Amino acid sequence: MHLKVFKELDDLLGRKDNRILFVGIGNVLKSDDGTGVYISNRILPRGNIEVITVETGIENYIGKINSIEPDILILIDCVDMKLPPGSVKLLEVCQITDHTFNTHNISLKRLSEFFPMTVFILGIQPVNVDFGENISYIVKDISDKIINQINRQEV
Repeated sequence: MHLKVFKELDDLLGRKDNRILFVGIGNVLKSDDGTGVYISNRILPRGNIEVITVETGIENYIGKINSIEPDILILIDCVDMKLPPGSVKLLEVCQITDHTFNTHNISLKRLSEFFPMTVFILGIQPVNVDFGENISYIVKDISDKIINQINRQEV
């Protein structure tokens, strides 16, 4: 399952003519929910890759995200996809039909209406989203693999 996501990430990162913006979403005080922030804080911006961390308030960054004018927007967040813990999916938001697929305060479907670019969600299935500052081992392990995958890609 992870190999497919890594290939999809490689394909996106390999599009040298596209500006890619990674956006880290999450609540660092709720264990695995902080994984999007954990990842975005470790991605190295370079060439056509930019990164911002919005934590739980992405709606407050709509203007900033649009002003960067990326061709591809990748939202990184902990998402309950009803999959085994540590599972990862890279989904184009326009393909998501479920309006209850939320990232904190707003549905992804609704959120994507504010962005003219192609929007993806890089979702990581949590183990635990209870209050606490530690990311579970399984989620941290896959998060580190995602970080390494993105940072090793030449741009």
